[in-house]
Amino acid sequence: MAYISPWMNSELDGFRDAVRRFVAAEIMPHQARWKKQQHVDRAIWNKAGEMGMLLADIPDHFGGSGGTFAHECVVFEELSSAGDSCFGLHVHAIVAHYILNQGTEQQKQKYLPQLAKGAMIAAIAMTEPGAGSDLQGVRTSAQLDGDHYVINGSKTFISNGFMADLVLLVAKTDPAKGAKGTSLILVETADLAGYRRGRILEKLGQKGQDTCELFFDNVRVPAENILGGIPGAGFIQLMTELPYERAIVAVAGVAAIERALALTVEHTRERLVFGKPLIEMQNTRFVLAEIKTEAMVARVFIDHCIAQLIDGNLDTVRASMAKYWITDLQCSVIDRCLQLFGGYGYMLEYPITEMYADARVQRIYGGANEIMKEIIARSL
Repeated sequence: MAYISPWMNSELDGFRDAVRRFVAAEIMPHQARWKKQQHVDRAIWNKAGEMGMLLADIPDHFGGSGGTFAHECVVFEELSSAGDSCFGLHVHAIVAHYILNQGTEQQKQKYLPQLAKGAMIAAIAMTEPGAGSDLQGVRTSAQLDGDHYVINGSKTFISNGFMADLVLLVAKTDPAKGAKGTSLILVETADLAGYRRGRILEKLGQKGQDTCELFFDNVRVPAENILGGIPGAGFIQLMTELPYERAIVAVAGVAAIERALALTVEHTRERLVFGKPLIEMQNTRFVLAEIKTEAMVARVFIDHCIAQLIDGNLDTVRASMAKYWITDLQCSVIDRCLQLFGGYGYMLEYPITEMYADARVQRIYGGANEIMKEIIARSL
């Protein structure tokens, strides 16, 4: 009997079917072109907004679909299961949750409906050339000048950076206070003096994702754009919202594991070795048995985390466990699956090959897995 996630229900089944059909019709046919141009078309954001999948778990009075995190999981599972590696919806959703949970009422009313429609594309700018998982090392500054903040600095590896209309920026508003001097600032990029996008960066995988550098040279942003209206609250806001991001990374990781297993079972049934299907060889069967077991353990674990997040009980430690363990497993599983494809596994025309390249960053973004282990260790 097939395993069914306990958070699924008939309403979510219908939503999953609609998302699956949308992904098949509107996203997957364009993957090759998007990878070549290094970004998706802006039109897909508008279409996804009309379909109701951009902010699936944001209340409808803010323009969202009014669902729960379960609806968001359906979206990310379907994108990952189909093999999409271009559409930067995860970052968009993460920024929306910062605004929903940490923003002022004015900020929610102004930005969430635009994000839900795809009229604005969101990015979050944390990483700098000299500061990655250690957010206390951020050097980008925002100095108050009258009723504006003047921003100087640079960011790198910013997903959605090339197309972003709204950037949630991590900056130091009071460097002398360390973490307590860190703020999050909502930056509208349209016709913004002193703001510049760098080139789209060449990456190992996820080549259709517009990852780039951002530069701020005396950029003036209204003081009212401080997230939540509270200067110096940025570090607490980040620590509060990061479990959501890490859960999304883990959800996509489990779906990728399940897809890799399905692709490999299909291949080994069709591939003949010494006159018989590869799956009939004991080594193949044992490897696949191991992966199927690991995939089930990962599925049950992430379903537990999903239920906790829906109930508002997913803490930083457990989210870190899910993010680190599942993404490590994702890379391990795909590596072993690729081996069973033999030489074909090294050819980019095979999905398992792109999955191998796309998976590697999972262990880095959202906080490197070494940082996840440090967070978990502090709870001992």
